[in-house]
Amino acid sequence: MDFAVRIQQHVCALARRSPNHLVVGPFLIRFSPDWPSPYANYAIPEQDAEPTRRQIRELVAAFEQRERLPRLEYLPEWAPAVEPALLAAGFEVENRVPLLACTAADLVVPGPVPGLAVSVPENEDEFVALAQVQHRAYGEEGEPGDGELGWLRMTAHGGGAVALARVDGEPAGGGAASISAEGLSELAGIAVADRYRRRGVGAAVSAVLTATALDHQREAVWLEPAEESVERMYERIGYRRVTEKLNISLPRRR
Repeated sequence: MDFAVRIQQHVCALARRSPNHLVVGPFLIRFSPDWPSPYANYAIPEQDAEPTRRQIRELVAAFEQRERLPRLEYLPEWAPAVEPALLAAGFEVENRVPLLACTAADLVVPGPVPGLAVSVPENEDEFVALAQVQHRAYGEEGEPGDGELGWLRMTAHGGGAVALARVDGEPAGGGAASISAEGLSELAGIAVADRYRRRGVGAAVSAVLTATALDHQREAVWLEPAEESVERMYERIGYRRVTEKLNISLPRRR
């Protein structure tokens, strides 16, 4: 089976496990009531979907009723007819991003980082410290919300892997590997505090989480790099491009 199909099936399986998912026509929607970020609220078309104009209007209405941006994240080859239909309905492409994957045979463990310790958060203070690093590293203001903390707790207690990195005892980074589905796990939320960047912290955390997921009988771990420089870091620990994802949304009405 094609690796791209496996990744899309993994995403769909996790979305269906969410108590807040919704099916509208040929679309599976994952909503987060406590986390308004567009990256936590999106739809996925069913395989080979050919949505009608009415179904797209119903999709948009479902998002707007929940005060969320109408948005989709999916692999174009999964449902080739969907993108033209969305564009005709006024949606705009945000970007197309590569997806990378790593197997146990490919993983390269990076060298040690002075003063670095990577561990599993064991109490609420450590979960908060990790969420704060992620929140600020991704350019968000204020404090992390319930949705961000809830995602970390759910991942940690639901069979995924969560890691907090400290340098000389100070929170420096972290991330998570998702709960297994379809034999895969997603590496997500990898973040490093500004003062600790370019020291190898991100590579170390990513390698630890990838190894942990693979040790738990995942066939492979995949991820979406935020930018080209980050992609190069993942490539150094064994990740390789396998497909491309489309992010597409309906601009907010003025």
